[in-house]
Amino acid sequence: MSSQVTPFAGVYTALITPFREGKVDYPELERQLERQIQAGVHGIVAVGTTGESPTLDTFEHLAVIEATVKFVNGRIPVIAGTGANATSEALYLIREADARGVDAHLQVAPYYNKPTQEGLFRHFSAVAESTEKPIMLYSIPGRCGIEIGIETVRRLSENFENMRSIKEAGGDVSRVSQLRQACNGRITILSGDDGLTVPFMAEGAAGVVSVASNLLPEILVDLVAKMQNGDLPGVHALLKRYYALLTDLVFLEGNPVTIKTAMYESGFLADAEVRLPMVPMSEVNLPRLRAALKEIGLSTRE
Repeated sequence: MSSQVTPFAGVYTALITPFREGKVDYPELERQLERQIQAGVHGIVAVGTTGESPTLDTFEHLAVIEATVKFVNGRIPVIAGTGANATSEALYLIREADARGVDAHLQVAPYYNKPTQEGLFRHFSAVAESTEKPIMLYSIPGRCGIEIGIETVRRLSENFENMRSIKEAGGDVSRVSQLRQACNGRITILSGDDGLTVPFMAEGAAGVVSVASNLLPEILVDLVAKMQNGDLPGVHALLKRYYALLTDLVFLEGNPVTIKTAMYESGFLADAEVRLPMVPMSEVNLPRLRAALKEIGLSTRE
């Protein structure tokens, strides 16, 4: 296990999966990874929701993880998105990702079937017992229909040493303080929303799993470093310029449609292709995105 994985602090980019003519574009994936590493991000999340895990088949899912580990070559930690709403599938993905050399796992709450908190505890217990690698829980009730409860996180952190972190994407800043109190330093907390990174860190979160860092990795690294160093004037200056775009990159037309379009429009991505049921950005929202990009000094293809 890379020592860099501990304690899950800083900026972890939830990397997009580039496509070209319906297939994963591996040369472009390598180019994106190199850009992230050179920008100083602290880790990569491969094949999360931003990486379009719902539309990758199992072979592609594992192939992207394998390629990411190979391209990164130990320079920063690779966290594999290995969650599923069937425990058996999650265990399979963990086993296969471990064999490919990942540093840690991102484990989302089982989605759609909406288990009880006891079901969540047993699911994540099986996950923790299946690997020695660190695990980052992922609570995102807006997508999953359920929240990983504070008490459930506490129980998991007490029972399993590799339960090391949680990505909080429920939009509730008070959860940061609640988790810190309940878990007594056993886990670190990362914001799952770019627009909430600053208030989350003010309450004790250690950084962000970022979508926006696909487009602006240096800015997110700088923002988190300024928060860590207590440079509030610097933080406020960055927010004044970038806050609107940080929120638009997820919410304007969904993830990863908006971030891929922004990267393509700015010349950072070869193709904004997504897979059905996701569709290209509408002509209604594209001018708004282009205007937001121009406002921060990025050129567009307009």
